[in-house]
Amino acid sequence: MSLLRRELGTALRRRREQQRRTLRSVAAEAGVSLGYLSEVERGVKEASSELLAAICGALAVSLPEILVEVADALFLAEAGQAAPVGFVPASLVPAPVALAAVSAATTTAVAA
Repeated sequence: MSLLRRELGTALRRRREQQRRTLRSVAAEAGVSLGYLSEVERGVKEASSELLAAICGALAVSLPEILVEVADALFLAEAGQAAPVGFVPASLVPAPVALAAVSAATTTAVAA
């Protein structure tokens, strides 16, 4: 069973690393200690909603966006599926692209 705090930490770390930022810079901007942020990213500590909002603010990402990403990962884990290589959570897919993909898939399924 996947834990919420682990998935949340993984999502936050992924965002930080995509931005090529250090724990130190994000922690300083969020107003949390470097050690605490490290523990949150590793899934050791469960951050309060206020601290999560501060960390998300430092990463310039909305809290709901991170939560949707985490929900996607938890859903896959609960279904017993590993995220496929290159998996992009629904929260990261722009709406027009997602709608076009669904429309194309529906058209293909109907044609078959």
